[in-house]
Amino acid sequence: MSNKVVIGAQWGDEGKAKITDLLAQKSDLIIRYQGGCNAGHTVVTDGRTFKFHLIPSGILYKNKICLVGNGTVILPEFFEHEVNDLKKENIDLSGLKVSPLATITMPWHTEVDGYSEDNAKKGKIGTTKKGIGPTYTDKMARIALKIEDLYSPEALSEKLDVILPLKNKQLKEVYGLKTYTKEEVLDLCKNYAKIFEPYVCFDWQDMLRKFKAEKKNVLFEGAQGVMLDVDFGTYPYVTSSNPIGGGAATGSGYGPKMIDEVIGVAKAYVTRVGEGPFVTELTDSMGDTIREIGHEFGVTTGRPRRCGWFDAVTMKYSCLVGGITSIALTKADVFDTFDEIKICTAYKDKRNGKLYTSYPTDVYIHKYLEPVYETMQGWRENISGIRKYEDLPLNAKKYFEKLEEILDTPISIISVGPDREQTIFKK
Repeated sequence: MSNKVVIGAQWGDEGKAKITDLLAQKSDLIIRYQGGCNAGHTVVTDGRTFKFHLIPSGILYKNKICLVGNGTVILPEFFEHEVNDLKKENIDLSGLKVSPLATITMPWHTEVDGYSEDNAKKGKIGTTKKGIGPTYTDKMARIALKIEDLYSPEALSEKLDVILPLKNKQLKEVYGLKTYTKEEVLDLCKNYAKIFEPYVCFDWQDMLRKFKAEKKNVLFEGAQGVMLDVDFGTYPYVTSSNPIGGGAATGSGYGPKMIDEVIGVAKAYVTRVGEGPFVTELTDSMGDTIREIGHEFGVTTGRPRRCGWFDAVTMKYSCLVGGITSIALTKADVFDTFDEIKICTAYKDKRNGKLYTSYPTDVYIHKYLEPVYETMQGWRENISGIRKYEDLPLNAKKYFEKLEEILDTPISIISVGPDREQTIFKK
């Protein structure tokens, strides 16, 4: 038995779906443990491209159980849309399960999210406006609806008697938005119950016990990345959940002793979507070149991603707080035509010359920081067809080994293209 967690080691969009898809081949149960439809995961296989947002990437394999875990927040209409898209592609959904403890994103959550982002004069976060943050806010305030509430008329009615007066007061007096009657919400919930009914896993405890007792392989799939973690990321420019390896325990139903490995997925460079500090960001033609070659545009939003050189300062931090035991490095082939490749090994404070080799968590000083780079020679060779580590160009191996040295963490997987087969497993 080998249970693995796949997490993003940067600011999301690192290529987690491809790595999850690869590891799902030898897994029996795949659990998405946090986040919502603000995530965008792309898998390319056999010339077909699949874009996932809520459903675990392992759904492309038959005879796998794919559980949307209790730590997720689910926008019902988006879930229905994703399910229908997969049905059109004739993907078998018999293994798809949804935890009854997952939290529902209601219409007022998306409305508040959009209003807050559109009207923020200062402190704009750059959210996807999918209601993720407001849903998690209500979850923590204990006024959210769970999937299981849809199938208990008494519980739903009593909860709405508590929730609606609070939400309507907020919607009207704070945001100037429309309010909801109980009847309207009950009708919505009837429709939501129909959407989820084929997939709700009320016997999830028995299922998890069975997989554990039979020593089946479990794969935990995270969304976003460590640097967007609500506790450890570039707060407040973060998501509203815990993408770190430890989040798998709270968002899945399994405890931490079920985890054997944590694989941190990182690009050979760095990207970020939305607002927030980004010390190695390239705002010149080099940044444009990386964006164009790497096709760096958001799966969920379509927004162009901010691009920069590999940041070993944040990556060392990610390895620590994320619990990362090995790294899956993606987009290595983007550097095939580069003469030189840079790695940020430290930050320098422009005000006083202070050097930081450990990540400074006070993001408000990041505007004064500039990257200190170590330059590596490029390999000037197409590596997209290489499948064995020993066959890589010498300078490519030097680059990967330098990263291992700086990060004190092994690289176990190298992705040299978007397709499932374009992968090198480094022993």
